[in-house]
Amino acid sequence: MKGKNRKQNLSDAGELDGSYDQLTELFYFLDSSTYAHFLFEAFDTDKNGSISFEDFAMGLSIILRGTINDRLNWAFNLYDLNKDGCITKEEMMAIMKSIYDMMGKCTSPCMQDDAHREHVESFFQKMDRNNDGVVTIEEFIESCQKDENIMRSMQLFDNVI
Repeated sequence: MKGKNRKQNLSDAGELDGSYDQLTELFYFLDSSTYAHFLFEAFDTDKNGSISFEDFAMGLSIILRGTINDRLNWAFNLYDLNKDGCITKEEMMAIMKSIYDMMGKCTSPCMQDDAHREHVESFFQKMDRNNDGVVTIEEFIESCQKDENIMRSMQLFDNVI
C-alpha cells in the first residue's frame, strides 16, 4: 500500500492500494481533497503515509462497532489535527470548511459562505466548558454524551452489518 505520488483510476486499478490519491478519487465529483486528507490522517494510525488493511479495518471497526466512547475518541482524533490533545477553533474551522466545501455544492439551496464559521462558534459555545479557547477530550466526550442529536448519530451504524 504505497503511493502518495502514484495516480491511478479506481475503476482501472482492480484493487485499492490505500493511497491518498485513491481516497480523493472516491469523492471525485465533490471538492473533497481537504476532507479526504483529514480522513486519511485519521485512518493512517501508524503515520507511515499509507493506510494498511489493518488501519482501515481498525478504523471501520471503531466507527461501526465500537463503544460510544471509542467512537467519540475516534471523532476527537479526526478533529485534533495536530494531535496535541485539544481541538482549537482553527482546527475545527479547517474540518468544517472542508465538509461544507463538499456539501455546499450538493445542497439546495447552497450553503452560505460563512456557514462553517457559525458551526464552529456553536460547537465551541457547547463544548468549550471552561472558555479557554480549546476543547479537550474530556470536554468533548462529556458534551457529546449530553447531546441527544450527537448520541443518535453515534448509533446510526449500530445495525448496519
